[in-house]
Formats: sequence, C-alpha cells, structure tokens
Amino acid sequence: MRSVLAAFALSAVLHPMIRVRDTQGIERLPLKVEKSRVEALFFVAHDCPISNYYSHEIRRICEDYASRGVGCSLVYVEPNLHDADAEKHAREYGHGAYPRIVDRSHALIAAVGATVTPEAIIVKSDETIGYRGRIDNLYVAPGKPRRAATEHDLRDALDAIVAGKSAPKPETQPVGCYIPDLSAYSR
Repeated sequence: MRSVLAAFALSAVLHPMIRVRDTQGIERLPLKVEKSRVEALFFVAHDCPISNYYSHEIRRICEDYASRGVGCSLVYVEPNLHDADAEKHAREYGHGAYPRIVDRSHALIAAVGATVTPEAIIVKSDETIGYRGRIDNLYVAPGKPRRAATEHDLRDALDAIVAGKSAPKPETQPVGCYIPDLSAYSR
C-alpha cells in the first residue's frame, strides 16, 4: 500500500505558490521551478549529526549540478531557529551560496512530505516531485554508517531527471533525525 501511496504522492502536482523568506529576507517560491530546470531541496536540522555530516556532500552536489540546470535550497526544519543562527551554521559546516530557508510554518515540509533530516526532494519544472529520499546509502540506521556509500541515489536521480528521464528509484528511505510536528517546538 505504501508504494501505491508513494507513487501517487510523487506524481501529485505541488502548490508552487508557497512563499517563504530566506535568511537574507528574500521572498522565494521554491516549488515553482522554471522550464528546463530542476530544484533540489535539502531538509536539514542544525543539531542533527547526520545532517551536519552531509553538509559537504550537499555543497558538492549543488556545485556539480549547477551548470546542468539544477538549483539548490537548504531548508532548516526548526521554526524557532533565528536566521542569523542558520547562516552561522551553514558557514561553519561549509555549505555553499545557495539559499537558506527556515521553514517556520512547515509549509514546505507538508507540501513535499519531508519526514527526516537530511532528506532531499527534487522538484521538476512540471511542479511534481521527481525524487524524495536519502542522499546516498552511507547510513544503514542512525549511528550505523557503512565504510563508504555504495549507492548514490540523489545523484542517480538528478542524472536521470536532467536527461529527461524518470529517477531509477523515485523514492528511498532517508536515515537521520525525524522532523517533529510543529507543536513540539511550542513547548
């Protein structure tokens, strides 16, 4: 049943007019993607060790695919994280110059169904999700990494989608820190 629901969720058209401000105060529409472009959203938490571990790989992916029409945004899931703290975190962990968004209302999280940090979502120009899941398979479970990743799911998905094909595995199970419901932050 989950695979049927997942296939439906991946093919569902997103609401592209969700507006958020990045940490610089610029209004963004991260789900509205220009024709012949792709947007990779990386959901992270500043205090998640697995998110932090992947910061350099996220930067490398964004740099490697920028010339192929892929834009990137870093989406912090903690609604009470100050913009300055998100910027400081991004600098300290070596993230690139891509936008940093603090999803204060969890509008993006709800729209794309993100559940874990780090989790990558590829939004295609037809306003559908082309891929949702892990960056690679380095982590078997939280605290249990392999010696090296043997599957590079996000890169494989980006290669296929940029070439006009479907991702070989449109959804994978991310491993990391669960994204709490908004009510968890009001305590």
